[in-house]
Amino acid sequence: MTNRHFSRGVSLGFPILLGYAPVGVAFGVLAVTSGWTPFQAVLCSATAIAGAGQFIGLSVVAGGGSLSAALVATTVVNLRYVLFASTISPYLHGLSPARQAPLAFTLTDETFAVNIADRRVGLSTPASMLGVGAIAWLGWVAGTALGAYGAGWVGDPTKWGAQFAMPAMFTALCIALAENRRHVVIGVVACTLAVGLAALSRGGLRIEASWLVVVTAMAAATVGALVFDD
Repeated sequence: MTNRHFSRGVSLGFPILLGYAPVGVAFGVLAVTSGWTPFQAVLCSATAIAGAGQFIGLSVVAGGGSLSAALVATTVVNLRYVLFASTISPYLHGLSPARQAPLAFTLTDETFAVNIADRRVGLSTPASMLGVGAIAWLGWVAGTALGAYGAGWVGDPTKWGAQFAMPAMFTALCIALAENRRHVVIGVVACTLAVGLAALSRGGLRIEASWLVVVTAMAAATVGALVFDD
């Protein structure tokens, strides 16, 4: 039973692998061109699996920033995982800390979206969640390894459109998971706020990019709670 659920989770998470791999390639290339060894790049992805956090940490270190500055920056950008964890934790009551640990480790924007949608229809189990996380981790690490060890051959990853992989995957997840008017309204509010705040930042009102996800997520969720009674 557990193996079947795990395999089902792997199937659900396979699209995440397809999205993570090219972005992982971009991270691997950038890490090596910034002075990291291929092993360091792969080790970072294997132990962190935090796309935006890794890119921000890499940019801070590559720009001459201190390790503490990189840690602060990655902590801020990853604050959204507190929201994700608090949402999914009620479904894990009774699960030992040792079994919760790999689920926490592989908690990302995409694995959360897939697992919470699966849970909404009553099909998600800890084993299926683990399957989703495992295949996502594999895609991220494999992509990083390909980019890191093949940096000379890959060259500039942007010419392959790698920078569009994550936005495309988020868009696909948003459309696929929007089941009613409430979801659409909250999604539109979040999108509008993200674009608006980014525009204000470029217009002179300085807003750290790492805060955009946290601010828009909390604001959109608040709007949803105020507008919809259910």
